[in-house]
Amino acid sequence: MSNSDGKNPKQIFSPTASTLVPAVSSDAAFRAQIELAPPAPFRMLLISFLAAAIGLVAGVVAFALYKLIGLFTNLFFFHRWSSDFSSAQHNHLGWLVIVVPVIGGLIVGVMAKYGTPKIKGHGIPEAMEAVLFNRSRIAPRVAILKPISAAIAIGTGGPFGAEGPIIQTGGAIGSLVGQAFHTTAVERKVLLACGAAAGMSATFNTPIAGVILAIELLLFEFKSRSFIPLVIASTLATAVHMQILGLGPMFQVAAMDFAIPRGLPFYLLLGLICGLAAVGFSKLLYWVEDQFEKLPVSDLWWPAIGALGLGIIGFFVPRVLGVGYDTIGDILNGQLAWKLLLVVMLAKAAALAVSLGSGTSGGLLAPCFMWSAAMGGLFAMLSNHFVPNAHLSPGAFALVAMGAVFAAASRATFTFIIFAFEITRDYNSVLPLMLVSVIADGIAMVLMPHSSIMTEKLARRGLRVHQDYETDVLSQARVADTMEKQLPVISATTTIGALSERIAKHDSAVARHESLLILDDAGKLSGIVTRGDLLRALEQDPTGAMTVQQAGTTQLVVTHPDELVSEAAAKMLRYDIGRLPVVNRADHREALGYLGRSGVMAARLLRFHDEHVREPGWFPRKP
Repeated sequence: MSNSDGKNPKQIFSPTASTLVPAVSSDAAFRAQIELAPPAPFRMLLISFLAAAIGLVAGVVAFALYKLIGLFTNLFFFHRWSSDFSSAQHNHLGWLVIVVPVIGGLIVGVMAKYGTPKIKGHGIPEAMEAVLFNRSRIAPRVAILKPISAAIAIGTGGPFGAEGPIIQTGGAIGSLVGQAFHTTAVERKVLLACGAAAGMSATFNTPIAGVILAIELLLFEFKSRSFIPLVIASTLATAVHMQILGLGPMFQVAAMDFAIPRGLPFYLLLGLICGLAAVGFSKLLYWVEDQFEKLPVSDLWWPAIGALGLGIIGFFVPRVLGVGYDTIGDILNGQLAWKLLLVVMLAKAAALAVSLGSGTSGGLLAPCFMWSAAMGGLFAMLSNHFVPNAHLSPGAFALVAMGAVFAAASRATFTFIIFAFEITRDYNSVLPLMLVSVIADGIAMVLMPHSSIMTEKLARRGLRVHQDYETDVLSQARVADTMEKQLPVISATTTIGALSERIAKHDSAVARHESLLILDDAGKLSGIVTRGDLLRALEQDPTGAMTVQQAGTTQLVVTHPDELVSEAAAKMLRYDIGRLPVVNRADHREALGYLGRSGVMAARLLRFHDEHVREPGWFPRKP
């Protein structure tokens, strides 16, 4: 009958839901921190200012990484000192092109072995792990080594993008800022997400997609406390990009004919293909990773081995080397023949799988865009060949496939619908992007129901990631909906001896309850007595003459019928109690009900009922 798991903290009668007085308990220090915490608007203002600073820093870091990649590319492939961005496909190294990626792989392997293993991979899963399982704490060395390792890997021909590393680096910057100041774990999570969103926005000039990416893959919530700082950070990071790199979109593309509505049947088929491609590539990537795990050599050598495979592929297909933004632009503008599209699609996917599966450092987004765009363009060309009257635009289908494949693979569909639109800024792309992306996402959901290309690595470590987010059911149910209306009451004059006898005789009115509400002679609430109170009182007075009023607690934390269950549950957690009297707002001594843990769970039962119990419809069911 303990209302506090045996700790029996003294409760303070709260006349309103918003004015709670600190209680005495074993966790008094924690509760004191709650009481002394500044009001929410002040914290929002502080976090927003920090987010602004993070956005500006992330914008500069993204530009620095861009230049660093250019520097390493020029050094290794063209033997010149320049940070101007150059495409590695135009190198004249001959067979030495096989060696250059191996050098980069060796360097990254050493950095991962003796620096931090967190630099491995494409960055976003590591940021997700920090948020979900490490209270949004990222070590400072990650913020330093991740962009350097990614720049080396990409600058030596790695088929990666800069977005994953800068997302992880931006997240690390946000986390470090959160650790430097006195913040809560949730505030630190928001700052980490601000850094990640700013990094993506500054890399691709896509502020809206940056915000949505942080919501879908890092925050799993949509609240003002996180949305406002996210927008601030993303906006300022994009402003830095515009100031340094210009105002235009990431890819300059000619006007496209998206063939709406005549092309809808082809988009339906493309959605199916994109979903299967997303699942297939995800499984291929982790299969390659499994093969590296079986190698009888130290993981220090894995990136070099993967880079050797990349070098061989790059020798025959130079377009797979480096980021490949120029090749993506060529595909979107329909400048490549179908044979070259087929080669780029297969070679880039293979190079990416063998390189990233080896544990090197680099982003997944841009290379996936390349091979999936090639697949979309190839689909349009083949459709035009077999259906001469189709007149499909290879560039349009390349753009749609580019967004849909990664949307399905990452399970961040909304992000990449907006992303593909933002990088071209062609509003006509929205309808086919929405249709194809959701079809592809549905296919991926059926074939990979419990993981994605982002979460599979975490799932293999036993870390389950719930990527769906929804309104908390406790914030939608009122206390009146779930409270127990049959009050477990006892008179204030009852002795503890008499109450003990009733419990021993299994009196159903008292025996089944963990605590009882104490009513005075006027029937007004005057306290609460628990089984813990009863045992302690019997130790002090073995005769049992003490009354329950004397043994119980007379200072109470209460709730009201119109309060949300989430508010009542917060009081339970805050004061470490298991149940609350429900009282009238007009008369705080008039008991109307009783809310225990079972009442809190009843709110979830209501949601379970709404989701799984089918109610009678207008049409009769067949027997």
